[in-house]
Amino acid sequence: MSDLNLASLKLADLKQAYAAGLTPHATVRQVCQSIEAYADSAVFISQFGLADLLKRADELANYSPQQRQSLALYGVPFAVKDNIDVKGLPTTAACPEFAYFPTESATVVQLLEDAGAIVIGKTNLDQFATGLVGTRSPYGTPRNPVN
Repeated sequence: MSDLNLASLKLADLKQAYAAGLTPHATVRQVCQSIEAYADSAVFISQFGLADLLKRADELANYSPQQRQSLALYGVPFAVKDNIDVKGLPTTAACPEFAYFPTESATVVQLLEDAGAIVIGKTNLDQFATGLVGTRSPYGTPRNPVN
């Protein structure tokens, strides 16, 4: 199995797809293709490149079947708001002048990765997370990529 309907992505569906032969590589490629096809530069502030994401997929693919089963979030792609630290990506809180590169990921991100999830990137938000409707960002006003 190499395809998964990302529009209706649910954890149970993803687990079933992995059991049927889907690989983290295919998931990463499909997520990246979907992001590119959506073409709204205001959704993500920063993302890992495909090569970095495939390295993470390689790590997961090298786990034994037993190890994969033990990971509650094996191969689950996720994104975080850009006010949460992710090692390897800048944190801006939607304020470019505030940007810094964290030396480690926030605990919540690390726990998700330890459970087998794959962080794709960091999403837009109101500057410093102080707004209510997502329109106060120099990165633009993102549209809902699902609806």
